[in-house]
Amino acid sequence: MRSSAQSTTRVIKFERGQFVLFRDPEMFWIGQAGHTFVCKVQRTWLDDKYDLIALASDRFIHSAGAEYMRLLPALDAMRDIDTAPLNTDGAAEDMTAAAIAWLTQQHATANRRAELPAQSD
Repeated sequence: MRSSAQSTTRVIKFERGQFVLFRDPEMFWIGQAGHTFVCKVQRTWLDDKYDLIALASDRFIHSAGAEYMRLLPALDAMRDIDTAPLNTDGAAEDMTAAAIAWLTQQHATANRRAELPAQSD
């Protein structure tokens, strides 16, 4: 009796604008370096295929299979902000410039006094 191979990872649906990790299967199987890279989903097709743009190289990937893609959640990208130890000296030294800019903006917005609308005569 022959058993069929089963996928260990469930294929999910991706949406336009999401960031994904893509592994080029041809490059991977022939042992080429640089086979896995970050992309942004540009277009979705009905047959679980996607058009991608590689962020680092602007390379266009047409009809990428969902089985070779993994979602890059915003939670991972924002972890340094969410877990920053802001109550210790030198905490900002371990944060990226983007994280510091975002926190500065949030602080300025939170501390802005609400103004009443101008009265009309």
